[in-house]
Amino acid sequence: MKKIYLSLFFACSVFLGHAQDEKTKVADQYFSKYEFVNAAKEYQKLVRGVKTDNYINLQLAESYYNIFNTVEAAKYYGKAIEANPKLDAEIYYKYAQMLKASGRYDTANDVMRKFARLAPSDQRTIAFQRDPDYIPKLRSQEELFTFEDSGINIPDGSDFGAFLSQNDTLYFTSTRTENKKTYGWNNQPFLDLFQAKFDPQSQVFSEIKAISEVNTKYHDGPATVSADGKTMFFATESFREGNFVKNKAKLLKLGKVSLFKATKKGKKWGDFEAFPYNGKDYSVSNPSLSKDGKTLYFASDMPGTLGGMDIWKVTINEDGTYTEPQNLGSRVNTEGRESFPFISDDNKLYFASDSRKGFGGLDIYVLDLEIKDAELKNLGAPINTAKDDFAFTFYPDKNVGFFSTNRVGRDDIYKAIPVCNVEMYVTVINEKTGEILSGAQVKILDDRKNIIEVKYSDARGLVEYVVECRQGFVLQVDKNGFEGKIVNLPPHKGGRQQVTVALKPIEVIVVDEQVLLGDVFFEFNKTNITQQGSFELNKLVQVMERNPNMRIKIEAHTDSRGSDEYNLKLSERRAQTTLQYMLSMGISPDRLESQGYGESQPRVKCGDHCTEEQHALNRRSEFIILQK
Repeated sequence: MKKIYLSLFFACSVFLGHAQDEKTKVADQYFSKYEFVNAAKEYQKLVRGVKTDNYINLQLAESYYNIFNTVEAAKYYGKAIEANPKLDAEIYYKYAQMLKASGRYDTANDVMRKFARLAPSDQRTIAFQRDPDYIPKLRSQEELFTFEDSGINIPDGSDFGAFLSQNDTLYFTSTRTENKKTYGWNNQPFLDLFQAKFDPQSQVFSEIKAISEVNTKYHDGPATVSADGKTMFFATESFREGNFVKNKAKLLKLGKVSLFKATKKGKKWGDFEAFPYNGKDYSVSNPSLSKDGKTLYFASDMPGTLGGMDIWKVTINEDGTYTEPQNLGSRVNTEGRESFPFISDDNKLYFASDSRKGFGGLDIYVLDLEIKDAELKNLGAPINTAKDDFAFTFYPDKNVGFFSTNRVGRDDIYKAIPVCNVEMYVTVINEKTGEILSGAQVKILDDRKNIIEVKYSDARGLVEYVVECRQGFVLQVDKNGFEGKIVNLPPHKGGRQQVTVALKPIEVIVVDEQVLLGDVFFEFNKTNITQQGSFELNKLVQVMERNPNMRIKIEAHTDSRGSDEYNLKLSERRAQTTLQYMLSMGISPDRLESQGYGESQPRVKCGDHCTEEQHALNRRSEFIILQK
């Protein structure tokens, strides 16, 4: 502690030494009076690009830090450190704070590592080094799954399209066939359907064998099987039903991919039926059956396709007939190729596309069909790579999935192991009318009160996050014209979490001639506006904007620790800092007054026996209405 106080004193003495410079006299006076808005304006007049005195950079950073202008504070801390990397460790820490508050998490972590080297025994260093990457770096690319080799792949062929049935039988497509006839496209054997037993405990496959009654001399697979294990839909070539086009000039028969249905008879598959929407001019492939067996998803380039290949679906009626195929539309499909659909038991649609923002080749995407108008998500690294990644399947009850990839130069099947995350959907509405609110600011904070991310609700009133599971979070939701709201979210075991936040339209909340806000607390012996403090003061800003004649007196109070004289001066500085924040938000100075009362008016009269919570309650600001 002694070293920290010495460091802080050294930093302050540097400022005071420069304060004698005539050029900075006016700005320094504003700064010394905690008038940080005016101080920043005056220091800005002295900025000279790379020739700017580093004292100016530091004073600007400190001014913006104290009124919680995170972007400008980070900017000038960065300039100051670039000019002089030997600055005190505390400057690095404040810089990291402002970067995190601005959403620049990667850079913040880099700065914290430098802080850690400068102050290795500091508790903040210890806490950071214990878990340096708890704030997600890129939410759109949050790691949802890890992977490992399935142990089922052959080294000199192709394996892909894994589907795991309810009885732990894995169906997959492979070139490990006894039929040595090769396919001219890649000189590999024709594809056949195989099955293997999967042990969920050991995660090992056994009893691998071809499904001989299904396979033909042409390509067969992939497949999907109903929950009761009695119905299979599988892809095969259209030659199976005599459906092809003859090219007489080249003496060729040109087939397409078709779907067939098979029924389990004892231990064998039989009663093969062609899907009625197969065609000789287009392909129908890669089937996936919903858990209830009522919806069949597939890929096709049939008429009505938006691009090279689209995802389609049909409803299966009780009598076994099918509705007309329905294209899933531009929400899923593009002008490129979408294929390999899979519908999971929790109603998420996974599929591959080569035409959406991705890493290259085919990437895997997911769409949560339980969320109205949910956004499509790229599964991100390490599942997706610059190679082709496709045929993703996932089984929530077994907590395992499978996907196919050619990242090592051949098609292989890998296991997808879910990372424990919570997919959070926050919907913001008007408490009074129930209508959705777009443009609401939604901050999500971790249990250390660090901002993880700041987003704004879209036209659906929706914000989507992916956060770590099994820990609590806090939402801070704000919108002009509405009272902000803080929502505490308890730890969640993972999966999907839906939260609706209802904001109340702002009305002046007055009790005994005071505007009531949530408590604007200060840290012990500190005067700067905190994240929580700015959230509450923004409500007052909105109240005053809606009531242009209103005048407010800011009254600041301290706890009882310290001398009466010291606490009085501390409260005056806090009142002035609060006023400066209001000025920075555009409130005219003639509408504001401030006064500090020290410890003379405690909210909780606990004398020398106050708890930390009681001390915190006494460190507060109150807002008295002088004129309505």
